[in-house]
This record gives sequence, C-alpha cells and structure tokens, in this order.
Amino acid sequence: MRLLTATILSVCLLQGTVLPATAQAPLHLADALARADRAGYANRIAAGATAAQSGQAMAPLRGILPTVRLESGYLRTTDPLNAFGFTLRERKVTPAAFAPASLNDPDAVGSLMTGLVIEQPIFNADAWLGRKAAVSAREAASASEQWTRGTTALEVYQAYWGAVLATEQVRTLEVAVNAARAHVRQAESMVRQGMATRSDELLASVKAGEVEAMLLKARSEAGLAKRGLAILLGDPADTAFSLPDSLPSSARVRLMASATGPDSAAPAGRADVRAAEQARLAATADARRAQALYLPRLNGFGRLDWNTPSTPFGGKSAWTIGVMLSWSPFAGASELAEIRSAAGRKASAGAMAEAARAGATLEVARARDAESVALARLDIAERGVLQAREAHRIVARKYDGGLATVTDLFDAAAVETSSELGYAAARYDTLVAAAQRLRAAGLDLSALLDLEN
Repeated sequence: MRLLTATILSVCLLQGTVLPATAQAPLHLADALARADRAGYANRIAAGATAAQSGQAMAPLRGILPTVRLESGYLRTTDPLNAFGFTLRERKVTPAAFAPASLNDPDAVGSLMTGLVIEQPIFNADAWLGRKAAVSAREAASASEQWTRGTTALEVYQAYWGAVLATEQVRTLEVAVNAARAHVRQAESMVRQGMATRSDELLASVKAGEVEAMLLKARSEAGLAKRGLAILLGDPADTAFSLPDSLPSSARVRLMASATGPDSAAPAGRADVRAAEQARLAATADARRAQALYLPRLNGFGRLDWNTPSTPFGGKSAWTIGVMLSWSPFAGASELAEIRSAAGRKASAGAMAEAARAGATLEVARARDAESVALARLDIAERGVLQAREAHRIVARKYDGGLATVTDLFDAAAVETSSELGYAAARYDTLVAAAQRLRAAGLDLSALLDLEN
C-alpha cells in the first residue's frame, strides 16, 4: 500500500511539473510569424481571393480554346419530314420509301441520334484581350495577397513585442509595488519611533495603493495582449504559450537598427504598388477588349453524327465541317455602354496606381523619420532611467535622515517607475519603427528575427 501511495504521489508530482511546462511552451517570434502566415485570418482571406481570381483568369479561354461536346438524343415521330429524314440518315431508303402513302402518312419512327462536336474559335479579338486583362487581374490579386501577408507579419511582430512589453511592464510594476510596500513599512516604523507623523504613514499607504492599481491594470493589459496575439495567429483559443520576460536591450535594439541598414528597395518594388500597376494593366486591356466587341468573329466547327434506331454510335457516321463568320455592328448600344464603362475603370485604375506610388514614397520617408525619432527617444529614455534611479536613491537617503518627506520619497519612486516604463516603451517603439521602415520599403522582416531574447 505504501508503495502504491508513493507511486501515485510521484505521478501527481510529475504531472504537476510537466503539464504546466507543456501548456506554456515558449513561442518564438519566427514560429509566431510562420503560424500567422499559414493560419492568419487575413492571409486566408487573401489566398481565397487569389484563388478565385485565378479561376476567373481561365474564363476567357472559352473564346480561344476548342470545345469538345458529346450529344445524344432520342426522337420518335409521325411527322412526314422527320420520319423520312430518320430513314435517310440511317441509310435505309429504298424505292418503297418514296411511295406517296408512306411519305404522306408514315408510321411512327424512332431514332437514336449521337454526335461528337468540336468547335474551334479562329479569331475572337475580345477573348484574347479579355484573357490578357484576366491574367493581369490575377497577378494583381497575387501581389495583393503578398502585401497582405507582409502586413500580417508586421502586425504579428508588433503584437508579439507588444505582449512582451506588457509582461515587462508588469514585472516593473511588481518591483515598484514591493518597493512601495517597503516604504509603507518604513513609514510605520518611523511613526512608532516618533520620527514621522501619522500623515506620513497614511500618505505612504495611499501612494502604495496607486501603484497597486497600476499593476492590476498592467496585468489585465498583458492578458489582453496575449489574446490579441493569438487572434493574429489564427487560433484565438490557443493562449497556452509563454513569451520572453523582457524586450531586447537598448544595445541590441540599436544593433538591429544599424544591421538592417538603409533600405535600398524602391517603393515601386512594394507588393501593393505592383498590385496597383497590374490592376492598371488589367483595366487597360479590358478597355481594349470592350473596343474589340465591334470586330467580327470567326469560328470553325466539325461534327460526327450517328443515327440508329436504338444503338449509340451505331451505323455509318456522317461528318460535317464549317466556318462561321458573325458580325454585330450594332447591338442595342450595349457595346457602347461597355466601352464607356471600361474607359472609366481604366482611368480609375491609372489614378490608383499613381496614388499607390506616391503614397509609398511618402510612407518610406515617414518611416525613416519615425525610426530616427525613436532612436533619439531611446537615448533620452536610457539616460532618464539612470538619472531617476540615482535621484530615488538620494531621496531615500535623505528620507532616512529626516531631510525629506514621505511625499518626496514616493514622488522619486514614481519618477523612477515612470522612467522604467518609458524606457521599455522606447525600446518597443524603436523595434516597431525599424520593422515599419523595412515594411515601407517592401522588404521582409527576416533581418529582425535574431533579436528575440
């Protein structure tokens, strides 16, 4: 019995130590990006749109590629013309078939008709131009999907480090709460010794409560940040992962900014700009397709037919080939309406392509400036942390000597906490600014993946 009890306890302890570790498996940034690329909602929507557009790109082929069709039907009739036609098609005509009585009042005749039809378009200008427009539209959808995937990667990058930032802020506030509680205990001790007043103790408690409230809010925001990251990964229910405890150090952040270097890609290389340009090409080809509706169409066809009373493909076959020219110089002004609509779409697509290029250029400049500002703020925040820590230390010594009030002590502690939080936020802002600069230039974020703690 003791051995069984010891075994059960061992299993329970093993589960208690192993299961939490499994449930909170570390989530690396590269893994998060891969999961989002595969299962992210926006990426899946964009992939579906690309697949649909790829299907649409094949539609104009019906005016270019041949059509093969098999036909079969059975008719039974006493109509004189059809009855004699069935006899003729089955090659059963005899002199008796020309008897006036048989011709005028035939018996019911049935025939099974089977045919193999091949239709080959020869010249359909609107189909060829429509195919060109559809291919450009497919390329536009593909480029748009690529841009969407890059956008998702940037959002995951921001959410990942944002969740880490929230965790670091919780740790900072936990330290601040412990320090505040220590100050409260110190104030209580000094009151008992007659070195401080009751108001000092009350003020210390109030200030400590403010820091505890900040900690509660930070913990809530950290949980929400983790859930937001899970949504970007495409699985809102999966939050059983752990993240780094803190952001990369300022030295590593600066190294990242210098390692990525100045972007060399022109805005024209961005996927969204390529998508707009392909959409412009598609609209141009579609306008030409609309104009080609006034051109004649030339199509060829050929067929093999079998006619027997009951057997498919029975009897002797008959072939027919031909060429058909059709031209509709006026079809109720429908062509004119199509031409005007296509011209409007062409003008709109051209303006959108120009706007995409101009917007990309501005975004690159804005991202460069934002990164420079973020680096400067990081320097200021790093100096501020050192200065706030030293100021807090000096005020604490003055308070111990009775030269500072408890308000001064908590104010110094609040400044230190605020500077620590600001320092973390500055590192996060620099990380994001570098990623946004790469994104604005149309580059991927692979250069930033080695910064994970």
